[in-house]
Amino acid sequence: MAELSRETIRDTAIDCILSVAPEAEIDRLRHDRPWREQLEVDSFDFLNVLVALETRLGVSVPEGDYHELTTLDGLVAYLEARLAETPP
Repeated sequence: MAELSRETIRDTAIDCILSVAPEAEIDRLRHDRPWREQLEVDSFDFLNVLVALETRLGVSVPEGDYHELTTLDGLVAYLEARLAETPP
């Protein structure tokens, strides 16, 4: 996969969240607070977001890393780091 910009990764993450929670008001999301709490995304929907991210970006998130995905900024940073690890 070609190197993606941080903005593209962020947009993809938001698209995946919206695919599970289409009513989410992403523009009101505070980046320093847990996104799941703000958008009322339960654990099942969270897993569906992760499946969508794996499908779109090819990044699988082990359960032990879920704590790194708390904020939207954390989610984007995690994806960015994992994509940088992936060989071309």
